[in-house]
Amino acid sequence: MTDDDLPPERLASIFAHFVQQVAYSAAAQTSPLLDKIREHLGTDPAELPVTLEQIDTFEHPNLQLAIDAYLGQDGHSADLFGVSMDNKRFMAVGLSELVIRDGGVYRPPLLEGPVDYVNYHLAGDEILACVQFGLYLVRAGDARLVTLVTGPSEMGDPRRQKLRLEVLAAQPDDAVAFIADIRRLMDQVNVYRGHAITLSAGMHIGPGPQTLVQFQAVPQIGRDDVVLPHGLLEQIERQTINFSRHADQLLKSGRSLKRGVLLFGLPGTGKTLTLMYLIGRMPERTTLLTTGSGMGLIQTVAAMARQLAPSMVVLEDVDLVAQERTTPGFGARPVLFELLNEMDGLRDDQDVIFVLTTNRPDILEPALAARPGRIDLAVELPLPDADGRKRLLDLYSRGLTLDGVDIPALIGRTEGATPAYIKELLRKAALDALEEGGAGTALRQSNIDAALEEMAQGGRLAERILGFRPEPAGGPAQQVPHAPPSSTMPGIATGFPAQIVIKRDK
Repeated sequence: MTDDDLPPERLASIFAHFVQQVAYSAAAQTSPLLDKIREHLGTDPAELPVTLEQIDTFEHPNLQLAIDAYLGQDGHSADLFGVSMDNKRFMAVGLSELVIRDGGVYRPPLLEGPVDYVNYHLAGDEILACVQFGLYLVRAGDARLVTLVTGPSEMGDPRRQKLRLEVLAAQPDDAVAFIADIRRLMDQVNVYRGHAITLSAGMHIGPGPQTLVQFQAVPQIGRDDVVLPHGLLEQIERQTINFSRHADQLLKSGRSLKRGVLLFGLPGTGKTLTLMYLIGRMPERTTLLTTGSGMGLIQTVAAMARQLAPSMVVLEDVDLVAQERTTPGFGARPVLFELLNEMDGLRDDQDVIFVLTTNRPDILEPALAARPGRIDLAVELPLPDADGRKRLLDLYSRGLTLDGVDIPALIGRTEGATPAYIKELLRKAALDALEEGGAGTALRQSNIDAALEEMAQGGRLAERILGFRPEPAGGPAQQVPHAPPSSTMPGIATGFPAQIVIKRDK
C-alpha cells in the first residue's frame, strides 16, 4: 500500500501524531533566563502587570546614570542580562512578550545573550555607555522588580520612537515607586545642567542625543572684548548677570524671575559676541542655544529650560523663522507666537532668561507689541562711533604694532564699519605684511591701504557682506525671501532708540 492509498482517516491520525510530537519537542525546550526571573520574583511573571514609562531619547544618559545611582544605594542591587532575539534593535518588543517565552508551541524560549549598549558623547569628550537593550533583575530591600530598558527602534518603528523603561514587580506599587525614584534621580544627575547645548530636530533616524542635543564649547569672552556704547553693556548685565545674583532675594519679595531680552541691530554689530560673554559670566546657568531648524522645537526647548533652571534660552536671528510654522499640518502656529506662549507659560519662580537676537526688529515688533510683558529689555547694538572704532582697533590689534599707521585717519575712513569689518581689516593687513616678507606683526600704512582696497573690491555688495555701512533695518539689503514687507511703524526708518526698557506689570 502506498501513501496515496491511505484513507483520509489514517492520514488525519498521522498528522495529529506529528503535531503532538512537534508540541512535545517544543515543550521540552527550557528557558534558564525565564527560570531566573521566576525565582527572582517568587511568582510567574506572566501573571503580573507591566508598567511602561516612555522617555525622550536625549534623556538616555540621564536614565543610565539614574539607574546606576539607584543601584548604588544601600540595600539596592541588580543582575543585568542581555537577550538573544532576532530584530530586537528594530521591532517593538515589550517585557510582557518576553516573560511568556517559555519554550511552548509558538513561544520560543527566552534566551540569554549579550547586553546591547550605545555610546553617548557628553561634555569634555566624555563617553558614556548606556544600556540599549537589557534586562535588570532588581533587588531593593524586600522589593523584587524586573526592568527592561530598550532604546528607540533603529528602523523608525512608530511603536518604538522613544526610550522605554518597563517594570514589573511582585508588588505592583513597587513598580510605580521605582519609576518615580528613577525620574527624581534623572533630574539630579542631568548631564546637560550647567552646560551650553544646542537643540536641533535631526535629519536621520538613530539613537543618541546627538540627533537632538549637542554640547557646545563656548569661547571665554572678556568684558573688554565687548565694545558697546557707554552704559549699554551695563544695562544688559543688570537684566541678566546681576539679576541672577539676587534671584533668591527678588523671589522672596514677590518678584518674577522669568525675563526676556531682545538684542537687535545691523549684522556684525556684536550680538553674538555679547551672548558669548553673558554665557561665560553665568557658568552655573544652563544655556540652550537655538537656531535654524531648532526653532521648531520650542516646546521641547522650553520644557528643558524649566527642568534645568536656572537656565537661559538663546534664539539667534529669530526674524528668519518668525513666520515659519512649528510643525506641519493642522493647528501649526508661527514659531514666534509659539515662543511667546511658552514664555508666558513659565511660572514666576522659574529662573529662565529668554534672549532673542535679530537684524530685523520690524518683523518682530507687531507680535511683541501685541503680547506686552514678554520682553523686559530691548537694546539696539548700533554701529560703533569714533570712540568705539578706536577701542575696536586697540582690541583687534593685540599682538600687532601700528606705529606706522595714521590712526585718526583710519578711524575716519572706517565710519560706518561694524566690529566684524574692523576685525577682518586688521587680519588682511597682517596677511599683506607677511606677504611682503615681514613678520606680520608690524603694520605699515601701506598694509592698511591694501586691505581697505581689497575689501572695497566687489562694490557695494561686497562692502555690505563684510560689514561696511550695512543697510538700515528694513532696507533692501536686509530683506529675506520669506519675510513680509517692512512695517511703517514709527522709528524704523531711523532705527530704534539706544535702549527700550519695557516694564512688566505685577
